[in-house]
Amino acid sequence: MTKLKKYLNKSLIEAGCDEAGRGCLAGPVFAAAVIMPENFDLPLLDDSKKLSKKIRYELREKIVAIAISWAVARVDNKAIDKINILNASILAMHKAIEKLVVKPGFLLIDGNRFKPYKSIPYSCIIKGDGKFCAIAAASILAKTYRDDFMGKIHKQFPEYDWVNNKGYPTVKHRFAISENGITPYHRKTFRSPQHTL
Repeated sequence: MTKLKKYLNKSLIEAGCDEAGRGCLAGPVFAAAVIMPENFDLPLLDDSKKLSKKIRYELREKIVAIAISWAVARVDNKAIDKINILNASILAMHKAIEKLVVKPGFLLIDGNRFKPYKSIPYSCIIKGDGKFCAIAAASILAKTYRDDFMGKIHKQFPEYDWVNNKGYPTVKHRFAISENGITPYHRKTFRSPQHTL
C-alpha cells in the first residue's frame, strides 16, 4: 500500500480536492473537498480507483466522521455541455470548497489543471490521489457519492446499466444508446467511440 503524505505545508490548513466522473457519457461530475485532522490513522486510505467498493464505503464513513471539514458538490450534464468537462470539474471543486465550514489556507488539487478559488493558494499534483491523504479522501467521497447518484437514476433508465458502469462508455452502455437514444442525463457534447451523442 502506498504510504500517503499527510500534508504538503504543515503550517497551513490544507484541503484536498478531487473529482469523479470526468470520462462518463452520462451523469454529473462530482467533486469533494476534505480537510483531515493532524493526527489520524487510516491505513487503507488510498486513491479510490485502487480500492474495492466495500473498502471505499467503509473509508467514507470514517473520513466523514474524523474530517475537520468536508463537502461534496456536483455539476450536471447540461452545465457540462455548456462549459465543457474540464471547466465543469473545476466548478464542482470550487462549489465543494465553498461549502467547507472551515476555510482552508491551502488547496491540494488532484491533476494538472485548476483555476484559482478566491485568493487561496493551491498546488496541482498529478496523481495526487495516490500521494496525499486529503486528496485520497476527497477521491473516495467524490467517487462514492457519484456512484450513489448513478444508482438512483439507474432505476429510471435501467437499460443503460448505470448501476454497474456508472455512466462510463462500456459496450452495454453504448449499445443501449444505439438502441434507445440518449436520456436527459446524457452529455450531448461527448463522443463515444461508435456514436456521437
